Amino acid sequence: MKNKKLIIFGDSAFAQIAYEYFTHDSLYEVVAFTVSGEYLKINSLFGLPIIPFENIEELYNPKEFEMHIALVYNKLNRIRIQFYNQAKAKGYFLANYVSTRAFVWQNVLLGDNCFIFEDNTIQPFTSIGNNNVLWSGNHIGHHSVIGSHNFISSHVVISGFCSIGNMNFMGVNSTMGNNLTMGDDCLIGSFAHIVKNVPSGSLIKGTPNFPESKTTWEKLNIKEL
Repeated sequence: MKNKKLIIFGDSAFAQIAYEYFTHDSLYEVVAFTVSGEYLKINSLFGLPIIPFENIEELYNPKEFEMHIALVYNKLNRIRIQFYNQAKAKGYFLANYVSTRAFVWQNVLLGDNCFIFEDNTIQPFTSIGNNNVLWSGNHIGHHSVIGSHNFISSHVVISGFCSIGNMNFMGVNSTMGNNLTMGDDCLIGSFAHIVKNVPSGSLIKGTPNFPESKTTWEKLNIKEL
């Protein structure tokens, strides 16, 4: 039974996904969307009003409604941080979404405005700060600490006793070994294998692959069917 009222900040693909998850897998009833007035292009989404953020509290009292900032990692999460802070300044409690299909151990500490998709495994004695997105299928090892305002994309492995700072992005299938630290404002590419501590501001490229100049038909001497 729905017993909480929620406003979603955003109208992008992620906001639409957030609407689906909150609607079908949480105790929240989504009642409205909100965006900055300058980006207000349409008046409704899924039959719900889109309200200018500048005066959202005049229509939806922060004492009665919660909010979730459904933005991704633009400018290393800076945009999400901006509206996270502004929503809190307006007095809103920022709701979490934790999929019922995620494994989150009972003593995990979790901040606010976190979105944890299905198939995440978050092991015991882990601490996760505020305003983090963990997309599908990640492994967060025991005794690890994740700061705030991070975006961890799909199938990332953070091993045990790791420490992740703030405002980082970790690309698909990146892996971090045991007992390592990462600072702030790091951008980790897909398939990157981290075996040393990562200083703040690091850009680590993964292992991109591109088609070879020869086609499979040429290389294997076969015909296209």
